Amino acid sequence: MPNPQKRFYGRVGLALAFVAVLSAFFALGGQEWLSLEFIKENRDRLVDFTERHYTLMLFASASLYIASTAFSIPGGAILSLTMGLLFGRWLGTLVTVIASTVGALLAFLAARFVFADFARVKLSQFPRAAKIVEGFEGDAFRYLLFLRLVPLVPFWLVNLAPAATNISARTYFLATVIGVIPASFVYVNLGQTLGEISDIKDIWSPEAILSFTLLGLLIALPALLRKNDTETGRKTRP
Repeated sequence: MPNPQKRFYGRVGLALAFVAVLSAFFALGGQEWLSLEFIKENRDRLVDFTERHYTLMLFASASLYIASTAFSIPGGAILSLTMGLLFGRWLGTLVTVIASTVGALLAFLAARFVFADFARVKLSQFPRAAKIVEGFEGDAFRYLLFLRLVPLVPFWLVNLAPAATNISARTYFLATVIGVIPASFVYVNLGQTLGEISDIKDIWSPEAILSFTLLGLLIALPALLRKNDTETGRKTRP
């Protein structure tokens, strides 16, 4: 059985590291570096450096993506576009899927270790977050896959909210790695034509959002029907 005192200090240390990284990111102007304008202005330099130091940039880019996702730093869309710019459609998508999944898993595990019990209480006070948590009571895999596919729910929220549920790390990983593939491909593919994008919002047309939502509903529908049948059975049971 783990030492309660060591566990407490471990939680405090991890929470402080999380706060320190986020504080340093904003204090050093990280939001300006992870911006569409910065990437477009330095496009030629980034491409040239990548051509000369391909392997180094590949691992550095993947590490940066993992870290930004793990610490819930805003900029995943920009990094995905940059992956397409530097590494092309297929390799860029592969690296983005792996990095975003690993980063999301680290955020999930850290959140579960640090504040899972506290989160269960606090998330219930926010209707949107509470609704997400409630959905995991049924088929957790299909529900998380649905949340990953629908681009209307913030990625960081989907990373952290499951920590307050009983979903296993294995299920979380599998649903995430499958669920991030479509959106990753969209961003990375458009990253090859970065100069034509003036705003991140331009990427998601109403048609694209509708398509991903319908795909998510198609995957989640069996779980929703089973849950409805279960609830109906309970109500009709004498």
